[in-house]
Amino acid sequence: MQHSISVKDLTLKFGTAAVLKNLNIDVAEGEFVVLLGPSGCGKSTLLNCLAGLLDITDGQIWIKGKNVTWAEPSERGIGMVFQSYALYPQMTVRGNLSFGLKNAKVPKPEIDKRVARAAEILQIEPLLDRKPGALSGGQRQRVAIGRALVRDVDVFLFDEPLSNLDAKLRSELRVEIKRLHSRLNNTMVYVTHDQIEALTLADRIAVMRGGIIQQLDAPQTIYNRPLNLFVAGFIGSPSMNFLHGSTVENGRYFQFSDTKIDLVDYEGGAVMERHKAILGLRPEHLTIHHQAEPGHTIPAVVEIDEPMGADSLIWLVANGVQMSVRVPVEHRLRPGTEVHLKVDIAKASIFDTGTEQRV
Repeated sequence: MQHSISVKDLTLKFGTAAVLKNLNIDVAEGEFVVLLGPSGCGKSTLLNCLAGLLDITDGQIWIKGKNVTWAEPSERGIGMVFQSYALYPQMTVRGNLSFGLKNAKVPKPEIDKRVARAAEILQIEPLLDRKPGALSGGQRQRVAIGRALVRDVDVFLFDEPLSNLDAKLRSELRVEIKRLHSRLNNTMVYVTHDQIEALTLADRIAVMRGGIIQQLDAPQTIYNRPLNLFVAGFIGSPSMNFLHGSTVENGRYFQFSDTKIDLVDYEGGAVMERHKAILGLRPEHLTIHHQAEPGHTIPAVVEIDEPMGADSLIWLVANGVQMSVRVPVEHRLRPGTEVHLKVDIAKASIFDTGTEQRV
């Protein structure tokens, strides 16, 4: 497979503090990779290293088969879209789109052609003669994306481009970026702390923590088969339910307080006997029943019924642990109702308490 971007053993230190630690990542031609993680995890720092805005301490960066580790940003063949629109307020949209090309001495007919193409793709043709002050936030971000688009490069880098927009605009522009990638088929690396953006946009997600990539995989794999406790807890809204207990009877059951859960259908395979473990259950992998099924249900008491529109979240307490279950919105339950949560163990995750790795 041809790699559009290759990061090899990349380390970045500020003084003695390592911000990025021996990172390795390959991005295929035309792939959309999202760098996801909490604030301070190193995702924007990694993007700035790719762009050439930060000098790395060790390792190599290759773009389109060329070692660009020490190349200037303008020599890397990338287009970058920042969180702030960074538009020139005194220029029209057309002027903002063409400014960089004029500085690069691109012929005027070629500039006009690229600006017209970007405007058509991003549906900003009626805005070309307006100034940024007359545009909405979403329109300004489209112009910022267009400014990267006119450079006619193979690799686009996005640094939290939607974080300044309201929820409705974020949703609309997320679809536009997905459509843009589908149409252009360029390589895109996109930084966000928003897991919904990551899950909807990415071909693969790199979940980062403390300057290290915890897991790099397809969105559904990361959601359904997280490699460790951090990834499991970070992905998903609301978060995965975690029950602390241990495996008993030759690993056949997971014991949580006085409740035993049968592990025979656990997809992870055999589990060790008398092993301290954490059982992770997504809210949609539990169902509410009014009868107990030994080995398959957990007794719980309803605390809050939270309608969410298409469905509801039921918040419960099971043996002192708060849990959430996603149910159809018409299934209303009063606080204080005693129920039994049926576990879909085939979709569960079990983590070793010591290593926090998935069993």
